[in-house]
Amino acid sequence: MTEAGKKAAEAAAYLKSLRPVCPDIGLILGSGLGSLAEQLVDEIKIPYEDIPHMPAATVAGHTGHLVLGQWCQKEVACFQGRFHYYEGHSMAEVTFPVRLLAALGSKKMFITNAAGGINPRFLPGDIMLITDHINFMGDNPLIGANDDRLGPRFPSLSTVYDPRLAGLLKETAAQKGITLREGVYIGVSGPSLETPAELRAFARWGADAVGMSTVPEVIAACHAGLKVLAMSVITNLAHGEFHHEVKHEQVLAVAGKTGSILASLLEGVCTRL
Repeated sequence: MTEAGKKAAEAAAYLKSLRPVCPDIGLILGSGLGSLAEQLVDEIKIPYEDIPHMPAATVAGHTGHLVLGQWCQKEVACFQGRFHYYEGHSMAEVTFPVRLLAALGSKKMFITNAAGGINPRFLPGDIMLITDHINFMGDNPLIGANDDRLGPRFPSLSTVYDPRLAGLLKETAAQKGITLREGVYIGVSGPSLETPAELRAFARWGADAVGMSTVPEVIAACHAGLKVLAMSVITNLAHGEFHHEVKHEQVLAVAGKTGSILASLLEGVCTRL
């Protein structure tokens, strides 16, 4: 087994010693969106630093706890905060939560992020269902030796975003009267924000939103056979005259205001499963 597989297995064994669990759903929550974890019941909260091999969350808005509990009568593992490539983490560290979910036996992953809206129709506070992505991070978490026990050498990403989960999300949004955007997410390494020329290029490629996460985790989830539902909260505009310096505090503020709507949508999906 590869080093990543061994580390995930050791972390999973530690968590199962605290609470015998095989989560139905794994949640990875982005900037300012970790409040959803507070809805879990019969929960235990484990700081990342207590989990073997787990990196530390260092970015504001990423609490750094794994919460295991019940949500909509299902077992859930909820990561409050993620790890970013721009923090200096390796791709193996960035995707460690996904490997841990797979080691725990989870088959589904819901993942959220805060993103800049490239599509001129999008407004801050909009929620976008990610239907596809572009990897512009300059790296891939599957580079290196492959362990066939963890996943295939050349996984197809043609259906990486599960159509059934996407359909349940759209049903939920329609029932609740919530406007749900759909689009392509482009992942960049960061931490510098995009130049106007880059954003114009991304728009020509068909990207609707841009961010500095999610793509590595989704690739690892596909490799591990997890079904993926991914959503972006549009926290700022990233096009034309509206593209200017974006402060992280503004991102967190918009994400925080939208968090309850996002949680309501995901709750609807979870209930329908």
